[in-house]
Amino acid sequence: MSQPLEGVKVIDLSRILAGPLCTMTLADFGAEVLKVENGAGDETRSWKPPVNAQGISTYYWSVNRNKQAIIADFADATDLQALRELIRDADVLVENFRPGVLAKFGLDYQSLLELNPKLVYCSISGFGEKQGAALPGFDLLVQAVGGLMSITGEPEGTPSKVGVALVDVLAAQNAVTGILLALRERDASGQGQRVSVNLLHSLLAGLTNQSSSTLATGKSPARMGNAHPSIAPYETFAVQDGVVAIAVGNDRQFAALARELGQPELADDPRFSTNSARVAHRQDLKAIIEAATAQDTAVHWAQTLMSAGVPAGKVNSIAEAIEFSKELGLDPVAIITDPATGETTEQIASPIGLSRTSAKYRSIPPAHGQHQELLNTLANQ
Repeated sequence: MSQPLEGVKVIDLSRILAGPLCTMTLADFGAEVLKVENGAGDETRSWKPPVNAQGISTYYWSVNRNKQAIIADFADATDLQALRELIRDADVLVENFRPGVLAKFGLDYQSLLELNPKLVYCSISGFGEKQGAALPGFDLLVQAVGGLMSITGEPEGTPSKVGVALVDVLAAQNAVTGILLALRERDASGQGQRVSVNLLHSLLAGLTNQSSSTLATGKSPARMGNAHPSIAPYETFAVQDGVVAIAVGNDRQFAALARELGQPELADDPRFSTNSARVAHRQDLKAIIEAATAQDTAVHWAQTLMSAGVPAGKVNSIAEAIEFSKELGLDPVAIITDPATGETTEQIASPIGLSRTSAKYRSIPPAHGQHQELLNTLANQ
């Protein structure tokens, strides 16, 4: 059975994370993705350790499967002309160069519009193309200036980044959405268009309730550790061997929690009988809960509370989280076979499930310039 994006040709001029994750998502669902790198290659090829069994950077490995790869020197007239011929036949181009750089080589949207008016051209930048065009778009920087670090960490501690380049991931998802919208519109109009995504706006939109409350109240939220600004109890609580996460979302769940803690009367206590009251008295409530949870382990409380209908869980390592996902039948790991060697490797599978046209894993991430003949054939014509 064909995949949703079968026949869609993508030229990937991006590197590091946001762009490559976007194009890998397209490739997982059938798009033909050609990764174009310079002589030094995608920076993530050298971001190691950690490495996999083949000695390849696991960072690069995580976002580049199902692609072919060529090396092109934009300053070389022959390479540039061959690349333009590839773009002439493409449906999508994805790039995350600093705004203005590709215009020097005639690879910007306006320059390519006449060459291929059906091209969907996706630009991913750090801070847009106006006053922020010259700013470097690194995830840590965006987490800092975009407000995410200000609400991450303990109240009395220092602001903290999230443990993964989350802003790049958000931008990648927005880029995929924008590309699919533009392709859908092209079906009706016959014309391509430019898709623009930047990391800062992706973060502000991703802050959802936190950015919404700021606009509504004029007051920026503060760091609350693992607590929630609008729900209680909804955080981690001390237990014998660490902490357990408890996420009570309504009064029924709170009543169940109170029963399992051996204090059913808490559900009728005016301080805790409604969510708003629990938020107002969260410190008193936390002390009461921890006096009980400290008597046993995270596993005990997770199992006991979940059995009673109270959302709860131990804080898993990533390895434990993968195993937990497997136990739930979510199939989080894809087995990919290298067509050249027959060796298999494991990667996290696409999180998008389609009932008829699911993701396919055709090839491992390509070596630097592995498919150079695709460019050389055109260069020699």
